[in-house]
Amino acid sequence: MLAAVLVFWPGIATYDSVVQYAQPLSGRYDDWHPPVMARLWSLTLYLSSGAGPLLALQMAGYGLGLGLIAGRMRRLGRPRAALAVLLIGLWPPFLGWQAVVLKDAQMLGALLAAVGLIVAAPGRPAIWQRRVAIGVAAVLLLYALLVRANAVFSVAPLIAMLVPLRSARSRILLGVGLVAATLALSPAINHRLLGATESRVTATQPLYDLAGIAVRVGPQAAIGFTPAETRGLIARHCVRPFFWDPLDDDSRCAGIASRLFALPSSRIYPMLAEAAVRHPLAYLAQRLAHLNSTMRWWVPAGWINAAPPLGGEANDLGLAQPGRAAVAWERLAGWLSDWPTGWPIVWIVVAATMLAATRRSQDPELRLPRALLVSALALEASFAAFSIASDLRYHLWPMIATALAMSTLPPGSVVDRRVLRGGAAVLILVLIVGLAARLTLPTPPGDYAGMMG
Repeated sequence: MLAAVLVFWPGIATYDSVVQYAQPLSGRYDDWHPPVMARLWSLTLYLSSGAGPLLALQMAGYGLGLGLIAGRMRRLGRPRAALAVLLIGLWPPFLGWQAVVLKDAQMLGALLAAVGLIVAAPGRPAIWQRRVAIGVAAVLLLYALLVRANAVFSVAPLIAMLVPLRSARSRILLGVGLVAATLALSPAINHRLLGATESRVTATQPLYDLAGIAVRVGPQAAIGFTPAETRGLIARHCVRPFFWDPLDDDSRCAGIASRLFALPSSRIYPMLAEAAVRHPLAYLAQRLAHLNSTMRWWVPAGWINAAPPLGGEANDLGLAQPGRAAVAWERLAGWLSDWPTGWPIVWIVVAATMLAATRRSQDPELRLPRALLVSALALEASFAAFSIASDLRYHLWPMIATALAMSTLPPGSVVDRRVLRGGAAVLILVLIVGLAARLTLPTPPGDYAGMMG
């Protein structure tokens, strides 16, 4: 990955990156973006300013994890699987997004490194080496848990599947326990240990769904929003399947949503629960509309925010731009991101099929691919209830985890051919529907401002 660091140096800093970098520079932290990443960034300032150190760290985790997994395959006498693992890491959209200094790339690098250390540990001869590898992996998993708000839905099942437990019930209990513990403890960690102030980010999800229900049921039936506010939401087109952002737009909808947005999340979520119970079809329509958008299924060609950015956000904080080679790579990545391999729905079908088709196999080498598939599917399932934006980067871990699982499946482990045929039929249907949408739907706006309307 040294070559990748050199090509993409000093990393691509998006708008979110710039906002987050300002926190360690000012010494004032909030929880809109992960405080643990901002604190890590503050430590790298002792070595060098800018995004370069974080780029090097996330690329190092990315390369280390892939290298260790490939090494494991080679030790098992599977050189083709080892080569496939390395090629996955070089797929332009994956590597292109890993060059963007964001929480998603930080999470991906930490998770890959942790998985690599765990699967490589059994091959080491000394107990102390295994303990060190597992200890470092534990730190990386903890960082991954804290660096994205929804990371727990991938990390908890990953841990539960990798830990040597005897029964599925034990794994489920461990996974649920980890999710509950993370949700309970992360606010205290972010606010007390890491010193971040509360930014109201936890209110975005219930506010988005409340608004979605309100515009569907009308002013007289809406819950949370007043009739006048609901009419404003409808008139100004404040609810968009693509993302929640119009509700925070000062020029259009922020004034309408400000009253509810100022309330504690503990008061908004009960409103959402009541609205979902009273208007289940409206809630389902709201979530399905967004889920379709973020899964990139029935959407037009050119649905934005799939491609990694060609360059960084303009700023006066000293975050520099990468060179021409990086821009050329990102152009290629952007072109490939519109392929079906850039549709999260495709990876979900593949992951579910592989997991079901191998369920009867007792091969111990299935521990890694099964863990990756369960982790990928669990995170994707969480988007049904917890998601407010359609950026492809949110799906990077499920996509790469599924690709790695397919590459590391032991020979002969796919024992249910009927499931495999059924999955192939579903995949073909998904591809046909997705391609039909891209051939028939109107061309969407090509930038953020256009999607805002």
